[in-house]
Amino acid sequence: MRFYISANGVKKLTIGGCGDSAVVGSGGKWLVEAMKGKGSSTAQNRRLSYRTFLPAVLFLGILLPFLFLRIAFLVLESATLCSSSLDCIGWRFFGGGDPSLLRSELTRALTEAKDAGGSGSGSEGGTGTGTEGSSSSSSSSSNPTSFNDLVRDVMASNRPDLRAFAFKTKAMLLKMEHNVQLARRHASIFWHLASHGVPKSLHCLCLKLAEEYAVNAMARSRLPPPEFVSRLADPSFHHLVLLTDNVLAASVVISSTITNSANPEKLVFHVVTDKKTYTPMHAWFAINSIKSAVIEVKGLHQFDWSHKVNVAVKEMLEIHNMIWSHHYKNFKKEDLDFEGDHEKQLGALRSSSVSLLNHLRIYLPELFPELDKIVFLDDDVVVQHDLSPLWQLDLNGKVLGAVSNSWCGDAEKDDRCPNRMYKDYLNFSNPEILPKFNYDQCGWLYGMNVFDLHAWREANITATYHYWLRRNLNSGLALWLPGALPPALIAFEGHVHPIDPSWHVAQLGYQPPAFCRDTLEAARVIHFSGPAKPWLEIGFHEVRGLWTRHVNFSNEFIKKCRIMG
Repeated sequence: MRFYISANGVKKLTIGGCGDSAVVGSGGKWLVEAMKGKGSSTAQNRRLSYRTFLPAVLFLGILLPFLFLRIAFLVLESATLCSSSLDCIGWRFFGGGDPSLLRSELTRALTEAKDAGGSGSGSEGGTGTGTEGSSSSSSSSSNPTSFNDLVRDVMASNRPDLRAFAFKTKAMLLKMEHNVQLARRHASIFWHLASHGVPKSLHCLCLKLAEEYAVNAMARSRLPPPEFVSRLADPSFHHLVLLTDNVLAASVVISSTITNSANPEKLVFHVVTDKKTYTPMHAWFAINSIKSAVIEVKGLHQFDWSHKVNVAVKEMLEIHNMIWSHHYKNFKKEDLDFEGDHEKQLGALRSSSVSLLNHLRIYLPELFPELDKIVFLDDDVVVQHDLSPLWQLDLNGKVLGAVSNSWCGDAEKDDRCPNRMYKDYLNFSNPEILPKFNYDQCGWLYGMNVFDLHAWREANITATYHYWLRRNLNSGLALWLPGALPPALIAFEGHVHPIDPSWHVAQLGYQPPAFCRDTLEAARVIHFSGPAKPWLEIGFHEVRGLWTRHVNFSNEFIKKCRIMG
């Protein structure tokens, strides 16, 4: 009977029959000697001994090479994953590394990487120093900038370990996080800068209309026609005021208001613009005359103001320019790498913050001395429903009717006026502001407002406004952020009558709208307040259609200047 066993460390073994002697190779001589020592045993006993030892020899011949390879693999693996040989005693031979031990080692390496160094805003931050020895020092010698670099560094190492991997990963993630934050901040700056420019198409429209004003008598025709001049001061009509130098925006405001009005023949629009925009503005509404409403276009150079008012307007504009310059200089000194939110400062530094037309709304009683009640509209609004009820609105003796809460959801929640509280406009660290105003009060919306000009004159709002301008000047120009709204919040304090939020939904130019769709559609007026105006390329496509549907793209001037929806 013969058996052949081939394995490392075991020779060929040949076993004879019942009466034969056993011959064993050099690797099994001890077995022959043992069998010779039992010469008195019977053949049956010899067969029993063969059956006893043969399975053991076979099993050991197969098992020993496997155990050798497995132990060698575990020793090599432990050199990578364990800090010492004693840490790996508990590892299982057949199940691989102990998961709890591997987890604890990984946790310890990540904790050491987290605690080493600082927060690490730069590319070299947080790489580890001190007691970590050569492993942490080597890990900080080169910081990978991508995942591929990280894998390449680990594979190239003669003896990679978890600690080095953790420190390299931390350095890479910190650098990437820093770059992402910086890119977002720069994108925000570029976004705001893009909002300051005048699109070529709008500039073209003004030039074409100014040329038309010069060569076409119809473009110079009187606005309004003589038979409608009496309506300009008639209190029985509904008077609306726009202060703007944007021809296209003014046309959208007026077109949307007339389209959605129940009684358009009752509407009288007073469009006030600057001297450079007067001719194109006049030409547009003279050529595109509207039969159902009255439109007056008037330039600032056509107002006959007293010397006192002229001096006050000049002083107001100078102080606003100083406030803007003060905040602009402070903003330039800030480190853009600093972890902070610059959105508020950027919004306050937009060009409208120093626009004369934007600040002249505080002089509405002087602009229209014969009127007592008006509705003021910004040039970046769209009217979606009839505004007639506003002239029947009882302001209860207040000067201003405005929306304070125009958010989608429960009005009692803290997010009812995000980024529109008094603390977002006024400097409550200044003792001039802190004791006089409510820190978390919602600021009312400027852009669609009802003004009782008679009550305004009685309360002397404009004088209060100038008083606070001078106080700001004497306080280092730090009482509020640049813009028309912050000083107006102070001047109209205690004189505001809240109206239903459905009248005015704003902030459509700050971010992709998160409003409930039903709320947006039900709003009487939607306001593209913020940098992303609908006539700019950065305007949000989700809501731009609400504005462009009131643009007459068949108009010859719109076509010539390639104004696209």
